[in-house]
Amino acid sequence: MNTIANHPAGAPKISVKGLKKSFGRKVVLGGFDVEIAQGESLVIIGGSGSGKSVFLKCLLGIIQADAGSIEIDGQDMAASDRGTRELLRRKMGMLFQGGALFDSLKVWENVAFALNEGVGRRKIARARSREIAIEKLNAVGLAEDIADLSPGELSGGMQKRVALARAIAPAPEILLFDEPTTGLDPIMADTINNLIVSSVQTLGATAVSITHDMASARKIATRIAMLYQGKIIWEGLASEVENSGDPYVDQFVHGRSEGPIQLQVRAL
Repeated sequence: MNTIANHPAGAPKISVKGLKKSFGRKVVLGGFDVEIAQGESLVIIGGSGSGKSVFLKCLLGIIQADAGSIEIDGQDMAASDRGTRELLRRKMGMLFQGGALFDSLKVWENVAFALNEGVGRRKIARARSREIAIEKLNAVGLAEDIADLSPGELSGGMQKRVALARAIAPAPEILLFDEPTTGLDPIMADTINNLIVSSVQTLGATAVSITHDMASARKIATRIAMLYQGKIIWEGLASEVENSGDPYVDQFVHGRSEGPIQLQVRAL
């Protein structure tokens, strides 16, 4: 019988040590280390191609790392048997960058999908699934009258809200956000940021987000870490990122074309 250990008081909810991942000769993660406390909202910043999405997919179990460990509540995802890995995955909900809604399903069915997904999950009756889905849609500011529409009939911002409703539907302990504001106008992006903050607080969840949008990072993070060349090069409170004292972080945060990141690009 597969069991999941209780979270020890004071221990990190998520602990990542020495994580490595390469694709051919391209090293994407080169010894990635980070610890995330229970109830914390960590935002990982970094440029395109820095390995942010690869890390998130390793954390979710979509991609298998080449080396290192990812522990959830003290249990190593890679070293666990299949049943335990599935139980660990059930602790997580994810908002994918593009929403990743199913065009063949109605809006409410997309939200309810997360309720019945996974081996061994107790199935919920269709009528009750719809009720829960509408509750979650309301929680992200969407009315019941969109429940029977298809995702293609919604705006980009509404699709993002539906995807968020799906992520929070099973009340996960961990929420993962992959570039949550990409493709949205500034007002809708701020709306999504506010919904993320309220959703994390309501669930009491631990959150891990990746973004290159500093406005989003400042809004949703309690702590920020910067990923560069496959490793975390700086981490601190969200309030400290503006004056990090690190030239790489300073250049990225303030969006300057000149600096050590640009020099590294020129050297390649």
